[in-house]
Amino acid sequence: MNRIGVTGHRGIPPEGYAHIRAGMRAALSGYQGAMEALSSLAVGADQLFADIALACGAELTVVIPSGDYERGFTAPGELARYQDLRGRASREVKLGFPYSTDEAYYAAGAYIADHCDRLLAVWDGRPARGLGGTGDIVRYARERGKPVTVIWREGLERG
Repeated sequence: MNRIGVTGHRGIPPEGYAHIRAGMRAALSGYQGAMEALSSLAVGADQLFADIALACGAELTVVIPSGDYERGFTAPGELARYQDLRGRASREVKLGFPYSTDEAYYAAGAYIADHCDRLLAVWDGRPARGLGGTGDIVRYARERGKPVTVIWREGLERG
C-alpha cells in the first residue's frame, strides 16, 4: 500500500487553492494500487488533501493530536467539516496528549512523517511560526530521508 502524508499551512490565500489542488491531484495520481492518506484534518491544507485523497479512492487515516482537538475549530462550519471528514476515515490514531499544544501538533506531524512513504507539504519554504508548524515537519521528514513534495505557487503569500 502506498502511504501519503500531508503537512501544510492553515492559512492558504484563496488565489492559491487552484494551484494547490492541481499539485495534490498530480501527486496522488502518480500512484497505482491501494493508497492510504494520513492527515490531522486541520483547516487548510490537511482538509483539502483529505478531500482529494478520498476522491482518488484512498483510505483516510486521521491522526488526532489531542483530546481537546475539536475545540480548535472555531470559525463557522469548521467543526462540521472536520467531523464530516473524520467520519469518512477508515482509521483513527489518537495521540495521548490531553490538550492541543505545540508539542501535540509536532507529535502528530512527526507521526504522519514516520508512517508515510512520501510527504506532501503545502509550504511556502519559510520557517515554522511555532513548534510543529509545516517547516518543522518538513525538516523532520527530510532528516529521516523521507521524500517530500512541496506544493506552493511562487509569489503566493500565506495568510
